[in-house]
Amino acid sequence: MDLSNLKIAKGSRHLPKRVGLGLGSGMGKTSTRGQKGQGARQGSKVPLGFEGGQLPLYRRIPKHGFVHQERIDYVIVNVSDLEKVFEDGAVVNASTLLFVDLIHNLNKPVKILGNGKLTKKLNVTAQAFSKGAKASIEKVGGKANISSLKDARVEFKATLKKLADSQVAKEK
Repeated sequence: MDLSNLKIAKGSRHLPKRVGLGLGSGMGKTSTRGQKGQGARQGSKVPLGFEGGQLPLYRRIPKHGFVHQERIDYVIVNVSDLEKVFEDGAVVNASTLLFVDLIHNLNKPVKILGNGKLTKKLNVTAQAFSKGAKASIEKVGGKANISSLKDARVEFKATLKKLADSQVAKEK
C-alpha cells in the first residue's frame, strides 16, 4: 500500500444540502431559513454571543479578579521537601527536583520557600528564594544560588545527554 492507491472511504464524504429546489423538495421556498427576521436575510451573520439586542450573558455577569501581565508564576518547593528527599551534601537544582518529582516540568521558574526545618547541608540552585529559605540553607552551611530558567533547561538537557551516554556505555 502506498499513496497512489489510497482512496476515500465510502460514506465519509457527503454532498452539501441542496436548498431552494422547489416546494416538493422540503427545502424550497424559504430554503430552510424560516420566515422573515435577521437570519432569513441574505449575507446576514450574527456575532458570537449576540442575543437579539438583549444584553448578552458575557456582559451581564460581573468581571472578576485581575492578573498583572508581568506577574511571575513560580512553582513552589519548601525547605521541608528538600529535607525529606535529599541526602547531606547533595546538589539540588531544577534537574534533580524534576527527577525526584518535586516539580513536574521546566515551564515555570522554581522558588524555594522556608517552610519547615533544614538540617542537611545542601547546594541549592533555583530561580528565586524567600528570605527565610535562604537563611535556613546558609545557616546549616549550604549554598543558595540563583540561576535563570534558561540555564536550568540547558543543564537539564546536558544531564539527560549524560544519562543516555552512560546507558549506551552500559549496554556495550
